Amino acid sequence: MMLTEKQREVISKNPWLPFVLPMGVFLVLSSIEPKPSSAASWISIPISFYPWIYAGKLSITLVALCFVWPEYKPLIRSFGWKGIGSGIIGGILWIALCSLEWEQSTLHPLLKSLRLEGVFGSGTRSAFNPFIELKGNTFGILMYLAVRGVGLILVVPVIEEYFLRAFLMRFFASEEWWAYPIGQVTFLSAILGTALPMLMHPDELLAAAFWFSWITVLAWHSKNLWECIAAHCVTNLIVGTYVIAYGAWRLV
Repeated sequence: MMLTEKQREVISKNPWLPFVLPMGVFLVLSSIEPKPSSAASWISIPISFYPWIYAGKLSITLVALCFVWPEYKPLIRSFGWKGIGSGIIGGILWIALCSLEWEQSTLHPLLKSLRLEGVFGSGTRSAFNPFIELKGNTFGILMYLAVRGVGLILVVPVIEEYFLRAFLMRFFASEEWWAYPIGQVTFLSAILGTALPMLMHPDELLAAAFWFSWITVLAWHSKNLWECIAAHCVTNLIVGTYVIAYGAWRLV
């Protein structure tokens, strides 16, 4: 895909846009997804609408990704076992740390006692279980799993890593962030590279703290954004497989 002159003009004036737009679209649309009845939400939508809302969110995110893809291509590099191995380790430990349910047993009750239960409520996952909500609709279940899998395993790793490591961490490391090497970190950028994703994963704080710190080390060691994306894809594949096998839909 080639950029039009208008697209080039917009991006040249806003060099941050290619890295922020797809992730921003994804997060904004995520805010309207239906939540479990126990979760705080600014809008009330029946959980049965979730597959349609997710499909729409993914489609619009892909349009945004196509718009900026020419700016992503220069950063594409081959990846190998560093990323794949890191993703396997990360996936196993993500599941293990989430299984402790520390957030549900300790953190959330503490926040509730302090009347701060709404602090992380907006980030609670929809936990849509297609085998219950779409029971009897085999085609619907398969379509949902396919669309959800594309988003989880292929799209989210790309937009999240480009936003986090190609933009945010470089932005807080140098005034000329666009020239700052990916994988080179400062104390502030390393902290932000873990703290922000933790806020985005409120029900998996321990897992997010470990995983994103682990991938920052991978980025520092490899200086290759696509090793990080490969690790993210593999971890999400492992988590997604675990969710289907054991019914742990709260993880997605």
